[in-house]
Formats: sequence, C-alpha cells, structure tokens
Amino acid sequence: MPLPIVQVDAFTSKPFAGNPAAVCVLPSARDAVWMQNVALEMNLSETAFLVRQADGFNLRWFTPGVEVDLCGHATLASAHVLWEDGHLQPGEQARFHTRSGLLTADQRGDWIEMDFPVKAEQAAEPPPRLVEALGVAPKYVGRNKFDYIVELESEAVLRNLKPNFTWLSEIPVRGVIVTARSANGGFDFISRFFAPGSGINEDPVTGSAHCCLAPFWASRLGKTEFTAYQASPRGGVLRVRLNGDRVLLGGQAVTVLRGELTD
Repeated sequence: MPLPIVQVDAFTSKPFAGNPAAVCVLPSARDAVWMQNVALEMNLSETAFLVRQADGFNLRWFTPGVEVDLCGHATLASAHVLWEDGHLQPGEQARFHTRSGLLTADQRGDWIEMDFPVKAEQAAEPPPRLVEALGVAPKYVGRNKFDYIVELESEAVLRNLKPNFTWLSEIPVRGVIVTARSANGGFDFISRFFAPGSGINEDPVTGSAHCCLAPFWASRLGKTEFTAYQASPRGGVLRVRLNGDRVLLGGQAVTVLRGELTD
C-alpha cells in the first residue's frame, strides 16, 4: 500500500524558504535500512518517520547519510503535518518519543513552539583544520555533545564565509555552528550551520543548534528570550527562549509537496 509523504518548509511562513523536511507517518515501525534509503531518495537535510504509540508518536530523523539524535526543523515539520492532516486535533499537544527523550510541540497562533533539551557548550581548543576550513580567526570556540560552536567578530564576517567543506568533513562531530551578534536590530544573533560529515554542507535552518545557541547568547547578552536568524541562502527565523535546562523553539511551517512512497 502506498505511504503518504509530505514535504514541509520549516522555520518560514512562505514556500521555498526555511528548511525543507520530508515527513512520513507510518502505520507501523519500519527498519532503519529502509528509512535510510527513503531519506537518501528524498535528498533533503532531514526526513522524519513517525509511528503512533500510546502516548504520542515515536519519531526518528535521517539525513541522506545517517540517523541523527536531535533535529529541530524536522520535528517542527512533523508537528505541522500531524495537525494539518488530522492526526492530532487543533490545540492538542504533539508528543514525540525520540533518542533525545520526550519532545513536545504546541500551537501558538500561527507559530509552533517546541520544548527541547539544552545542549550547552564548553570552551574547547579548535580541532585540526577547523580554523583553516573556515578561513577566519574565531573569537571563541566551544563544543557540546553534537557540534563545535565558533563565535565570529561580526555578522559581515559570518555572512561572507566560504568554508572548505572537505576539511570540515574530517572533523568528527555532527557539525559546526558559526554565530555572531546581529547587526540587524530585529534579531539578537545570527548563525550558520555546516555539517558535511553528516551529508549536509550547509543546513538551511537548524533548530537543534539553538539548543546550544540559547545558553551561549544568554550568558553574553544577559537575557533569556531571543529572535534569531539563520543566514543560509534560504534563511529562517526562530523565536528562542531559555527556560532552565530546556529551550523553547518557535517557528512557522508551510506544506509545499505531497506524494506517495511505493511500499
């Protein structure tokens, strides 16, 4: 029987911006090899697979190359699909059981707010090739469970980066977050996210990176609520709120494509 699959642009209110993700709600669990093959076929930064269980949905995320432990935009896309396609009633909380524990999402008007765990960084020595790959001198380098984070001197430096993705792919982490204070008064900080080792040279908008960026900028700006912009070619806007050991990530989403997988 064909399986519906939906493509959603996340962290945007208009099509063809933000970060695209494919969402597949399965009638029963499938093996990881099949899910990885589907993700490779979709060739998006993430494909999400959901299976209903007693208290919510089991959720797994796959890039074209690997399964990942945490993904923000595909979770946002998943919640959007669950409400839009009637798997959940309007106003009903979306509950996801994942490799990173229980994640939830709630409707907030035209926005969706997700509750994610903090993934704080600690200062670290730059690994071999990192500085050379970025081609700029970092203001600060740190690392958390998933990624390196690099603070740069300015928004202009960040926007003009042209990394060497081959060298970045040699660093044994999920990806590299680069960030700077925003020169635009509408945003508190901006970022970009490079993950060639995970099969994505530059991710358009990375919700999970903001689980690190929230405590990082809270300590520097002296506040806990932010409006953030990810400065990829597609771009995306996030509302970010630090709440103890949790980060509330707000975003919008729009469906752009519907299809069927041949089982």
